[in-house]
Amino acid sequence: MKFTVLTLFPEMVESYFQSSIMAKAVGRGIVEYSLINIRDFANDRHRTCDDAPYGGGFGMVLKPEPLAGALDSVGATGKTVVYPSPAGRLFTQEYAARLAEIPEIVLICGRYEGIDQRIIDLYVHEEVTIGDYVISSGEIASIVIIDAVYRLLEGVITEGSLREESHADGLLEYPHYTRPEVFHGHSVPDVLLSGHHEQIRAWRREQSVARTRERRPELLTRNGGSDGFDTGS
Repeated sequence: MKFTVLTLFPEMVESYFQSSIMAKAVGRGIVEYSLINIRDFANDRHRTCDDAPYGGGFGMVLKPEPLAGALDSVGATGKTVVYPSPAGRLFTQEYAARLAEIPEIVLICGRYEGIDQRIIDLYVHEEVTIGDYVISSGEIASIVIIDAVYRLLEGVITEGSLREESHADGLLEYPHYTRPEVFHGHSVPDVLLSGHHEQIRAWRREQSVARTRERRPELLTRNGGSDGFDTGS
């Protein structure tokens, strides 16, 4: 799978692709990436990429000409273009799984007040938000999306680990413990020391349901309390 990232600050994204599990995925050929500097397509000597919004108001908007030039340079009209934006649809685990099936994703990293709407109208297929808040860096939002997607690719993370993660089955993940057995007077639950795999499985399921009910009850409602979820009262 290939990620093509259009950004004003390619160095922010470069370090991510060269670190940790992602670096291994790139080294093994599971992931490819290309970083496109939007400033390279500015048409003035100052490499200007933003301007004041029509109609007045605060902030600056990324100009359409440099963005269009960058998008055209990577053949974006024939690819899936994703623009992280607070005005987009909510990015979820299901959304990440769908994007993981696409051979190449082009991401536009916005800045300031965002990008010219005509770029969205002409090029963007997916306008998504990583949450109901605003951040100043489209690079960070794009990295969040990339991270959620690439780890679903075959060969990156073991399939068993993916199956038990939060949101994999509509629930939050159960709590984890490791050595030492007692820490600051708090002990590991006895069931995890029992060696009884069925009891451990049942305990983890109960903990997942309880944690979801406490922290994200809307997830249980979304699943209608079905699929074996003990939603209780």
